[in-house]
Amino acid sequence: MSPSVPLQEMIRAIRSARTQCEERGVIQRECATIRAQFRQADNGGRSHNLAKLLYVHMLGYPAHFGQMECIRMIASPRYSEKRVGYLGAMMLLDEKQDASLLITNSVKNDLSHSNQHVQSLALCTLACMGSPEMCKDLAPEIDRLLRTANSYIKKKAALCAVHMVRKVQDLGEVFVPAARSLLAEKNHGVLHGAVVLITELCERNPETLEQFRKTVPDLVQIMKGLIISSYSPEHDVAGISDPFLQVRILRLLRILGHNNEVASDAMNDLLAQVATNTDSSKTVGNAVLYETVLTVLDIKSESGLRVLAVNILGRFLLNNDRNIRYIAMTSLQKIVMTDHNAVQRHRGTIVDCLKDHDASVKRRALDLSLALVSASNIRSMMKELLLFLSSCPLELRAPAASGIFYVAERYAPSQHWHIDTILHVFTTAGGDVRDEAVPNLIQLITTASELHCYTVHKLYRALINDISQQPLVQVACWCIGEYGDLLLRGECQEIEPLQVTEEDVLDALETVLQSHMSSPATRGFALTATMKLSTRITDNVDRIRSIVSIYGSCIDVELQQRAVEYNALFKKYDHMRAAVLERMPVIEKNSGQINGESTGKALNMIETDKLKQGEVLLSQEPVNKVSDLLDLLSDEPLKSSTALGLPAKSTSTPGVDLLDLLGGLEPSPLAVAPTVTVYEKNGVTLTLYCDKHGDSSLTVTLTASNNTTSDISNFTLQAAVPKSIQLHMKAPSGDSLPAQSTAKVTQVVVLNNPNKVNLKMRVRVSYTSQGSAFQDTVQIDTFPKLGAA
Repeated sequence: MSPSVPLQEMIRAIRSARTQCEERGVIQRECATIRAQFRQADNGGRSHNLAKLLYVHMLGYPAHFGQMECIRMIASPRYSEKRVGYLGAMMLLDEKQDASLLITNSVKNDLSHSNQHVQSLALCTLACMGSPEMCKDLAPEIDRLLRTANSYIKKKAALCAVHMVRKVQDLGEVFVPAARSLLAEKNHGVLHGAVVLITELCERNPETLEQFRKTVPDLVQIMKGLIISSYSPEHDVAGISDPFLQVRILRLLRILGHNNEVASDAMNDLLAQVATNTDSSKTVGNAVLYETVLTVLDIKSESGLRVLAVNILGRFLLNNDRNIRYIAMTSLQKIVMTDHNAVQRHRGTIVDCLKDHDASVKRRALDLSLALVSASNIRSMMKELLLFLSSCPLELRAPAASGIFYVAERYAPSQHWHIDTILHVFTTAGGDVRDEAVPNLIQLITTASELHCYTVHKLYRALINDISQQPLVQVACWCIGEYGDLLLRGECQEIEPLQVTEEDVLDALETVLQSHMSSPATRGFALTATMKLSTRITDNVDRIRSIVSIYGSCIDVELQQRAVEYNALFKKYDHMRAAVLERMPVIEKNSGQINGESTGKALNMIETDKLKQGEVLLSQEPVNKVSDLLDLLSDEPLKSSTALGLPAKSTSTPGVDLLDLLGGLEPSPLAVAPTVTVYEKNGVTLTLYCDKHGDSSLTVTLTASNNTTSDISNFTLQAAVPKSIQLHMKAPSGDSLPAQSTAKVTQVVVLNNPNKVNLKMRVRVSYTSQGSAFQDTVQIDTFPKLGAA
């Protein structure tokens, strides 16, 4: 493309390109031509070419090869070339590039130029991309220009000084005297630059801030002049005289009056005048009012002035502009703790903002509404908050529920009201409440002893109506387990009692246990509640025993262990069941076991304490040192979860107590064949294969098959070993055995015997066949002595 082609024609050619590839072709050809022109010694169209290159740069294409041309054009004596050169420097150079240092001398010369427009170009470029080194070199020149008589140059110099102070904080001392003298200027542009510069100096140096506090009267006079000045077309914006300068002065006054009573007193009358005389019908007026409010709230202002500022924010809440409503609530949130009564006057308007369509406004309104709750308005405010909770966006439910819990606990007029409120939240947004809400509510219920009957009736109603809200179901199960006798009694003064039978209650708990919506923690609550009812009812203990025994083979380790322990209470330790399962005492709020615990941990915390007492009692009985699995578990985690197979000796006792699996085992160091059948009954066969590794490790592979004509489901194995033996169970290959041995289930177990004691193990076999559940226990004592040759 010829160098004589004007910029407009190149732009037209680029815009007419139909594809990106065609556009790149046009630009590449043009850039090649520009490069060739740059290499010519006598190039009369340098500014023309650089202008085209800057347009290419704006489109996002590489233009770095024009940097040196910018430097050459800045040094040109012609203004047209300087203008394009400085523009190119601002676009193509920055302080990180060494090339920027090459223009320092040219900028210094142009700052002393006789033409103010050339000086302006240098000032603008230095303010845009001046490096710290350039700022240090040229600071005296800028200070000199701040004192010149030319208002146009002083305005540019003030803004350039701001850039220098931001780059090199120590340069602030250079500009302090000149900045103070600029406040005597009448030109609005110079005043604006001076206020910005002084603000920057005060924010970066406390000593400078103290010096400029003496200028508060001068700033007040400038501000009053803007307020009472007659109409000036040059500075008027929607009826406000130079609102940009007003806002800048208000921000500077806020900095100067912060934590200083003398400076604050000097500006109180001015702020009151601005707050009452500024037109709030236009956005520009609201901008000035907002800065006035922020200044009033940040200085040591009079109480009446602070009330006036809060009232202005209250009017902002009625504005149709959502941005104005949002900033009003943001400001009210900051002052509600210090001026609570002043903000309370606008409570109705704030609550109405909960219905706003904008999610950001809703969130701010929620935060502010929660902050306005007090002992005197808790009932009315809670109605509004609960109404909001039922219809708020999903992302606001969790913070809304947490806020309601907090204010309800702090200002609850009664325990009855408190419990009703929390239950309402659980019913409305149970899935969004935090984990600690469940133990906190349980703690509250335990302390309200006179409301136990009322609470269990209400929670039972909630449970049979909806089991999808997991936190609500967990609390309901806990209460039914603790106070089920009050529910079955059918008497309650606080609420119309329900006529509930034992079967109804057990049906409800079993529904929770079997529901796909129930989490493992929820099932744990339901299982414990079912167990506790065994001491509170009379006619359905066998049904409870049956329910509990099923979960002794549950794949969830926590639930399995709990069921195993409960089974022990039905068997060997039945005489202790009533004592272990008696009603829980009042839970201390700050025990460290309630706040912040997950629901799963809360289950252990609330229900296991008494069971641990039972374990202590059990350990006092004269049993073999390694014979009780409960004793094994007292020092280390459960060592089994799903499967293990054991040899030919079978107790053939359905529902045998896993806690007593190892009781009475005598060591018998027999060798075992590579593969041996360890169990064969009712068509189910279990074989064992051993593979020894080193002195103390043994890998056991168990294989189960089904020789019957019916499929077997829920096939699980549980095992127990003495404490000194380490057991690692790998995942089984499945939990079902098809008929006619068409498929098998294998389980790999690794036993580590560092002390080389004689191995012994007991295993429970559990499965379901033709709708009936079967359990059996076998003993294995034919392991080889590890370490033998």
